Amino acid sequence: GTNGGAIRLAHCLAHARRKFVEVHATTGSQEALGILGMIGEIYGIEAAVRGGNAERRLEARRQRSLPVMAALRDRLLATRAAISAQSSLARACRYALDRWDGLTAFLSDGRIEVDSNTIERSMKSVALTRKNALFAGNAGGGETWAILASLVETAKLNGLDPQAWLADVLDDVVTGRVKTDRL
Repeated sequence: GTNGGAIRLAHCLAHARRKFVEVHATTGSQEALGILGMIGEIYGIEAAVRGGNAERRLEARRQRSLPVMAALRDRLLATRAAISAQSSLARACRYALDRWDGLTAFLSDGRIEVDSNTIERSMKSVALTRKNALFAGNAGGGETWAILASLVETAKLNGLDPQAWLADVLDDVVTGRVKTDRL
């Protein structure tokens, strides 16, 4: 998200969650399971506000998610302090705590998602066809292909027909209606 022109890094809660899933799967840790329950509460709140405008999402997050995230941080700190720093649970706690500012970015901007799952799903087609970039001819061709793929997926995420949008943009450039420095 942006704030006064500055870019703010938002981390993916699903990636942090995955660390605790792995700990629970390999060790049966009840503490990891409890932490997963708290993360599940956040996802439950997100499910309830999905589709709402940014202001409504932000208000719900401030009222409902903020206390859960504060309690989660306290639990992560206490858990990390009580166990061996070498344990997989401590590493999972450290992973989340080291990214805390980014993991909580959604609490101050209703446009920010709690995870990058939507983006990752939309980019799956790009990842599946990335071999095509190997035949771009050179590094510059590969870079151009990557930019184009990103533009196409961004258009899709914004509900636009990528072909129509690109044709419109290219027409604006070719006719001079819009200068390239204003795109």
